[in-house]
Amino acid sequence: MFTKTQIKDYTQLNQMLKSLIEDESDRIANLSNAASLLNVFLEDINWVGFYLYDEAADELVLGPFQGLPACVRIGNGKGVCGLALRGNDIFIVDDVTQFPGHIACDSASRSEIVVPIYIDERPIGVLDVDSPSFDRFKEEDRAGLSNFVEVLKQYI
Repeated sequence: MFTKTQIKDYTQLNQMLKSLIEDESDRIANLSNAASLLNVFLEDINWVGFYLYDEAADELVLGPFQGLPACVRIGNGKGVCGLALRGNDIFIVDDVTQFPGHIACDSASRSEIVVPIYIDERPIGVLDVDSPSFDRFKEEDRAGLSNFVEVLKQYI
């Protein structure tokens, strides 16, 4: 359906996301396709996926992803994902070994970006993307993935 050479920027990727999920109402199916889309088109990454917020347990639980097996549960406020969720702020970590409290699920990961997902001020989860390279994620990724999540929120 898509080829990697078609992607020029996040705007195009976000349009592809919308066309891929707009006719589907199942949350897990849409998150799965979103993770797959990012995995295919983002370069220099080794893990991409979602952690979904479990309000009763006050923790993030592993959701749809692409990559090696991952940590299943992350406490709210723990590690990069938990802190991003708690603060409702995008975190870019240039060197995960220098991040206090980093939870290492894949020893090959060197940098990370985490985008919290909130709908109507209610936490839904986070989008987590890891790279085997230091300093992989830039402001372009922050803006592009933030917009990616905005598109996704309409269908989850």
